[in-house]
Amino acid sequence: EVRLRESGGGLVQAGGSLRLSCSASGVTFDRSTVAWFRQAPGKEREGVSCISTNDGSTYYADSAKGRFTISSDNAKKTIFLQMNSLKPEDTAVYTCASYPGGPTFALVMDAPTLASGYWGQGTQVTVSS
Repeated sequence: EVRLRESGGGLVQAGGSLRLSCSASGVTFDRSTVAWFRQAPGKEREGVSCISTNDGSTYYADSAKGRFTISSDNAKKTIFLQMNSLKPEDTAVYTCASYPGGPTFALVMDAPTLASGYWGQGTQVTVSS
């Protein structure tokens, strides 16, 4: 069974920080595109960030640039999303997805269900004023 599991969510005040983790079992992160998405109640899911586990290249949505950092520990089959300067509008369920074969960042962010990927269950991030 292929499993992705997120952790690190919680309640934090505006301006604070959280680090999310996404760990894989039953599948390798090697030569994959791994992404973070988020969805707030009543809103569409949006792409937050991507990383290529092949070459380390990254992508950030405008809302994440300058505040969030994505990284990968390929040996541990884990990706991280360091979130600093959090705002109430960052409140959402954050979910990771892994796409073997490394599809493009544009495809993953714009059509996340078109490419074949594996998804975690999500972790709640709540940022209070």
